[in-house]
Amino acid sequence: MTSTSFSLTDRIVVVTGASSGLGARFATVLADAGANVIAAARRLERLEELRRERPTIHPVACDVTADDAPDLLVRTSLERFGRIDACVNNAGISSGGADRQATLDGFRSVLRVNLEALFAVSQAVSVPMREQGRGSVVNVSSMFGSVASAPVPDAGYVASKSAVNGLTRELAAQWAADGVRVNAIAPGWFPSEMTAELVEDESAQRWFERNCPMRRPGRIDELDGVLLFLASDASSYCTGQVITVDGGWTIR
Repeated sequence: MTSTSFSLTDRIVVVTGASSGLGARFATVLADAGANVIAAARRLERLEELRRERPTIHPVACDVTADDAPDLLVRTSLERFGRIDACVNNAGISSGGADRQATLDGFRSVLRVNLEALFAVSQAVSVPMREQGRGSVVNVSSMFGSVASAPVPDAGYVASKSAVNGLTRELAAQWAADGVRVNAIAPGWFPSEMTAELVEDESAQRWFERNCPMRRPGRIDELDGVLLFLASDASSYCTGQVITVDGGWTIR
């Protein structure tokens, strides 16, 4: 394997939840690797900011829970570029606090974004991928797909990410013969809008030192390598895998 295996030159990649945090980072890293990125999110102005910095990022205002969202993403990609080479399902939410996570409505809303929308987008992009005989779907899961989220209670988030791991394996098995690979990245604690209060203050740093084997949260650049690996030909014989990047949290 050579460094060119990680190249995404002229590849077409869809990224959901691309307006901030990990999604914005993923979009820029993929663009820097040579891809044209269909960047989808509800906040179009954030996406426009990314495009000003990276002209190969192409914003699409999109709520992934809308019934027409998957078709919109596929249609946009095919009309502009004629194909889809990879899709990063990054859009996700948490329950938003202990009180919210205890309600059925809160539970359902998390599964709607984190699981149902991810499945719908995956199904939609798989059609052109299977027709062309190649493609990579990268689901963004979480280490909380493998362990409980204590000390922060979030039943919906844990249930949804556990299901994403199972769905990743199932779709990988279904589509492997058609040349479509499906894998997942399971981050630990990384800076994002969702985790800002837990990652950034001084007491949190002391908590990480006590509880994480690597004694710190992740840096946002520490997901770049696994993202490029799964989106590119470097992982051409890898499918159905959930790669955990958590500083050792889940091996404690």
